[in-house]
Formats: sequence, C-alpha cells, structure tokens
Amino acid sequence: MSKINAVAPDWSGIAFHNDSFVDVSSEDYRDKWAIMFFYPADFSYVCPTELEDLADNYAQLQRMGVEVYSVSTDKHHSHKAWHKTSKRIQKISFPMVADPTGKISRAFEALDEESGCAYRCTFLI
Repeated sequence: MSKINAVAPDWSGIAFHNDSFVDVSSEDYRDKWAIMFFYPADFSYVCPTELEDLADNYAQLQRMGVEVYSVSTDKHHSHKAWHKTSKRIQKISFPMVADPTGKISRAFEALDEESGCAYRCTFLI
C-alpha cells in the first residue's frame, strides 16, 4: 500500500532520549520534516547497522530541519539497556520510541500482526 501524499497519523509515546525517558508525539514535528524509522526489535543483528547509519547522519539531517524517531515494539527500558550495551547504538542521539502495544506501528501500517514486531520501514513526513 502506498502512503505517498497520505496524512501521517497522530501518535504519542515514551522514548529513550539523551539518557532520559521523555514523552514524544507527532505534535513535536508539526509543520516540520521528520523521519519515522521502524525496525523489528532491539538486540537484533541487522537493526544496529541501520540505526548506526541514521545516527551517523543525524547531525546533517538536523541541519536540514529533519527530526528522526526510531520506533520498535520494545519497551523504553529495553531501548535504554540496548543503548548502554551496544557501541553502535550508543551513537544514537535521536529519540528511540517505545511501542510495546503496537499502536504506533499499527497506525502507520508498519506492524506484523503475527509476530507483534514492526516491519523495517521508513516514512518521511
């Protein structure tokens, strides 16, 4: 299904960001550019490379006026633990959004209902 020219859904959640748990929502990027990057799970083998690439380019994206949010169906405590134990994930300074109920992923049609994990997908908003 194409999401081109579709209105992005409203959402809210808790993120691990700058060594803290913070409330985040679609309101945070209203009238701005944002990247919503969905991935299946923390502590996986492939996801760190994708997240590391976003982390390596985050400053440039911010200079262009783009905010980045990574989203998985893990809890925010898992994001914190992964951030503390992985050299690649420690590079991340953008919000890592927790979606344990799948509500955000489902709203973006990015949830694999069978596994309960988000698909790998990226939305430019």
